[in-house]
Amino acid sequence: QVQLVESGGGSVQSGGSLRLSCAASGATYGRSCMAWFRQAPGTEREGVATIDRNGIKIYADSVKGRFTISQDNAWSTLFLHMSSLKPDDTAMYYCAARPSPCYSGSWALRTNAYNYWGQGTQVTVSS
Repeated sequence: QVQLVESGGGSVQSGGSLRLSCAASGATYGRSCMAWFRQAPGTEREGVATIDRNGIKIYADSVKGRFTISQDNAWSTLFLHMSSLKPDDTAMYYCAARPSPCYSGSWALRTNAYNYWGQGTQVTVSS
């Protein structure tokens, strides 16, 4: 079993930056691939970025060049560095993990590819 706890959300003005963290615990084999997703009110949850144990990263087109996903060396904390934030980035942000390696391409950003989820942290960007 894997437990995921997100933190670091908050309110920021357009153009600002935030860093989200996800503390992971439990079986390390359950965390071969980790990801960030987000969900705005009235919309479906969407993939933001993924990272695997080889350091390969995949980003949604909407955040490329603005967001960076990373892991600490112990693979116990997942980060999402967000810059040049826009009001459209306003959402609840979730951390996710799967025991198998990440899928390639857009498959890696599908919600049904992940087995474990955190409770989310809210990010609000004002114009």
